[in-house]
Amino acid sequence: MTPIYTVTIKTRVDGEIMSVGYTEGQKVQKGQPLVDIDPRPYQAQLMQAQGQLIKDQAALDNSRIDLKRYQDLIAKNAVAEQIYATQKATVVQNEGAVKTDLGNIASAKLNIAYCHITASITGRVGLRLVDPGNLVYAAAATPLVVITEIAPISVIFTLPEQQIPAVLKRVRAGERLTVDALDRDSKVVIAHGQLTTLDNQIDQTTGTLRFRATFPNKAESLFANQFVNARLLVETRQNVTLVPNAAIQRNGTATFVFALQPDKTVRVRNVAVGATDAEESEIKSGIAANDVVIVQGVDKLQDGTPVQAQIQQFGSRSGRTDSAANNAAISAPSQSASPPEAVGEAYPDSAPSTPTQSRTKPKR
Repeated sequence: MTPIYTVTIKTRVDGEIMSVGYTEGQKVQKGQPLVDIDPRPYQAQLMQAQGQLIKDQAALDNSRIDLKRYQDLIAKNAVAEQIYATQKATVVQNEGAVKTDLGNIASAKLNIAYCHITASITGRVGLRLVDPGNLVYAAAATPLVVITEIAPISVIFTLPEQQIPAVLKRVRAGERLTVDALDRDSKVVIAHGQLTTLDNQIDQTTGTLRFRATFPNKAESLFANQFVNARLLVETRQNVTLVPNAAIQRNGTATFVFALQPDKTVRVRNVAVGATDAEESEIKSGIAANDVVIVQGVDKLQDGTPVQAQIQQFGSRSGRTDSAANNAAISAPSQSASPPEAVGEAYPDSAPSTPTQSRTKPKR
């Protein structure tokens, strides 16, 4: 999980911490006071700058009066030209001194404002890093507090470049694609979100593109830097045939399954595999719903081998009507499916075999 905003707050002035306005793990609102640093040294600097401004302003006013007097006298040739020029330079110098004083006042006021640290975003604070009485320095690297926005929160995941066109087609059509956040074992859905953006270049080392999904996370079930598996819903397909991944075999030339025949022998069926997730695969051709396929003991089988079948129903995930692509194990956009209805282990005649019967159902 990647927070949309994370703020590491550090002090911009030196001083003693007078108070800490938050508790560990508290959810804070933007603008809420967090830490107060002793402002008295900067208040004293402000008073000094204000006093210097009064002094320099008086000198500027007096020099302007003298300049006006010399302007009248120079018109009557009563003073030397050099005196008039010198007085003009004096006025400019005093104007510069006043601007410097104004800058010092603004700097002192800014330092005083920096003494009162507030939350720049709404989020949750972590463990407390400083206590009242600690001296903090602007040059130090130690933060005062870290604020992480957790509602909403985002997850960054990758998809192979072969799957990007299917996703882009949906995104450019204006569809809001759903993303599920699953636990580490990809068994429990923690939260639901939506795809919000994608990166602008493919990683050449992995051949993948990064995507960002945003989750409202109102229940705060997701945490920053938490590991989750992302499952992107790209497409829903109805009435397709599914088999367990364990039933699909491959060699150098073909992809096939062992199908159980009525005479208790197995036959090799070449199949065309479509969408795949961590548990099941879509079969586009080669077998039909209710065919029985072998999932265990296939290393001992050949075409025509007699087996003792222990048939198990393959329907634990029936009833799902939406489809999704697991970013870690997908081989095609997700689908809704119609798989074989039973699976089984198959053994040569000397050992028991359990086939699986294909079934038809919506597939996730």
